[in-house]
Amino acid sequence: MTLRIVEHAEATDRGRYREINEDALVVAPPYFAVADGMGGAQAGEVASRVAAEVVREHRRDLPPESLLADIAREANRRIYELAARDERHRGMGTTLTAALVAGDEVAIGHVGDSRAYRFRDGRLEQLTRDHSLVAELQRSGQITPEAAEQHPQRSVITRALGPEPEVEVDTYTVPARDGDVFLLCSDGLTTMLSDGEIEAVLKSSRDLKEAAENLVRAANQSGGRDNITVVLFKLAEEESQRGAGVDTAQDAGSTDDRQADHEHTIVGGLKAAELAARAPREASGRVGSVTLSEQEPGPAVAQRRARRARGRSSGRARPLRRVVATATALLLLAGLFVGGRAAVRSVYFVGTDQSGLIAVYRGLPYELPFGIELYEQEYVSGIPALALPAERRAAVLDHRLRDRSDAIGLVRAIEQGRIEGLDRQ
Repeated sequence: MTLRIVEHAEATDRGRYREINEDALVVAPPYFAVADGMGGAQAGEVASRVAAEVVREHRRDLPPESLLADIAREANRRIYELAARDERHRGMGTTLTAALVAGDEVAIGHVGDSRAYRFRDGRLEQLTRDHSLVAELQRSGQITPEAAEQHPQRSVITRALGPEPEVEVDTYTVPARDGDVFLLCSDGLTTMLSDGEIEAVLKSSRDLKEAAENLVRAANQSGGRDNITVVLFKLAEEESQRGAGVDTAQDAGSTDDRQADHEHTIVGGLKAAELAARAPREASGRVGSVTLSEQEPGPAVAQRRARRARGRSSGRARPLRRVVATATALLLLAGLFVGGRAAVRSVYFVGTDQSGLIAVYRGLPYELPFGIELYEQEYVSGIPALALPAERRAAVLDHRLRDRSDAIGLVRAIEQGRIEGLDRQ
C-alpha cells in the first residue's frame, strides 16, 4: 500500500510571555520538522534556523532513518561551530523533531523535548521520548507523572543540537495507514496542554488548519508561557482522497500540485526567504504564521474547566492516593502559614527559568496542588544550563537549599567563567 500526503497545516506563535519566537518549522513534503531554539540574545533563534535549513537542503541517498540521523548530526556540527566562532552564541542549542514520509511508513529523527504524535481512530499516541531531566526522572521511577507536570525543572533538557561536538539521535520508523494524522510540536504546546486535551482538539476540529489554530489558541489560553509551534500532516491511500480533514470528508487536492506553494521553512513566524529582506524584528507585537485573536475558551480549556467544576461539586469518592495527597498538602499549607512562612522565604535554590537560563529562586523547589508555588524568582543569569558540562550542570541544579549569598555567589561564579569545582559547592 502506498500512502500519500493529502493535507498539512502549521501554526506558530511566540506565546504570551516571550518577546520573540525562537521556534522554527519546516514544511517541505515529504519532510516535516519542528525546532525549538534556546540561548540568550536571540541565539536560540539562530540555532533553530540552522537546523531548519539543514532539513531543507539535505537530500542524500540514504534509508529514511539514516538520512534523518545524518541531518541532525550535520545541524549539530554547524550550530556547534557557529557558537565556537561567535561569543554571543555560546551555549546556544535547539531541539529537532523531523519526520519523513516513505511509502506506508513514517521515519522520525528526534533530539530534545519537542515531540511527534500519531492520531489514529480518535486516539493520540506519543511516538518520541523526551530528552529532559524530568522525563528521565519519571522513566527511572523517581517521580510520578503528576509530580513531573509540576516539577520546577521541567524546562531542563538533557540532549540538544549544538552544545556538544557530537550528538546522539533517536530514530524511529512507525507504520502508517489510511487516515493517520501526525503531529510535530514544540514543548510550548505540551507544557500547556495534556495529551488528552490535544486529542480533544483534534477530534473537534473540522480540518488540519483549524486544528493547528485551535491548538495554538488553547495553549495560549492555558498560559502561553513559551513559544508554541504545531505541524500537522495527514496520510491517505494512493487511490483514496477520502477525508482531507481530521474527522470530516473533504477533497484536499493533489499534494504534488500544491507542493510548490506549500514547501517552506518558518523561523520565528517568518518564512526563511523573508528573513534576509526583513529589518530586525521588533520586540513588540505577536509574530507567527497564524495570528490568533482572543476568543472564548476552546474545547480543550472548556474541558479542563468542566473537569475542575465537576471535581468541586461531585460527591463521589476519590482514589485514596489523591485524598492523602490533598490532606498532606493542606497540612503543609497550614504549617507554612502558621509558622513557616518566614523560614520558606529565607532559603534559596538554583534552577532554570522557562528559557533554560540558570536562575536563583527564593523558597522551596515544590509546587502544591491547585498551582500553588512555594518559590519565586530572585535572579536570572544570561547563562544557559546547557552551557555547563553535564556533571557540573547536575551539581548546580540539584535543588540544594542555600542562603542567598551562597546561591547568588554560585551563579555569579558561573557567569564569570569560574566553574571549576562546582560539584563541591
